[in-house]
Amino acid sequence: MFGVYGAGGRRGAVAAGCAVAVLMGLTGCGGGDDGDGKSGAGKSPAPSRPAATAGGLTEAELTAAALTDGERAGDLTASEYTLDGPLGDAYTADPAVCQPLVSLAGDVSGHEPVAQVQRKADKPEEMLGVTVDITLRSYAGDEAAKVMASLERAGRECAGGLTEERAVARARYEKVEPAALPAFAGEADQAKAYRFTVLDVKGKLKLYEYLTVLRSGSTTLAFRAEILGTQDIGGVPEDVMAAQWKKFRAARA
Repeated sequence: MFGVYGAGGRRGAVAAGCAVAVLMGLTGCGGGDDGDGKSGAGKSPAPSRPAATAGGLTEAELTAAALTDGERAGDLTASEYTLDGPLGDAYTADPAVCQPLVSLAGDVSGHEPVAQVQRKADKPEEMLGVTVDITLRSYAGDEAAKVMASLERAGRECAGGLTEERAVARARYEKVEPAALPAFAGEADQAKAYRFTVLDVKGKLKLYEYLTVLRSGSTTLAFRAEILGTQDIGGVPEDVMAAQWKKFRAARA
């Protein structure tokens, strides 16, 4: 569900983000991400997914409902990922019940989507600014509701912390707390929001990330916000979520 961080993010996949992260001592860094966050070196193409199943929107339908490249979302700008977004099976959780807080990609979560579309929102000129990953996923049957149930359980059972396992490093989540939902959350079928306190690799600095997930029928809209630094941004920027939610609702009307 989660996703993406550009040059300014702790999980940044592009070279500039890696260089900044290493200089700041925040995380290890490997090769560029592709697909859902795996290193592209020596990897076979991902298997194709069904175009549609009962109750699940197609990739084309999700694309039509997603923010487009260059579209404004508050004071941030939406864009598409050059190599797709990260946050896939290169990111797993220990204990496993905490997985939804780290990644809900089909390969690692047990909830395989029919289709997904990822965007990011940031200020391209600000390498160290706020970055919001936006992931729309559609599911067959009642699988989207099961995603939310897994997320709720993870938030409850992992409140005391977890470890995010990555290909080249680990990140310790010291705390998982409920966060404020956006004002329009009542329009969704379900909504969950969390604040993560994450320790840097030296265990000294505290970083803050936010996750908000909304479900509308068989589709989930996930927003994950972070900043490369120790500032607490206070939540996923609501105007970004509102812009995406409004466009999604309009496309489905």
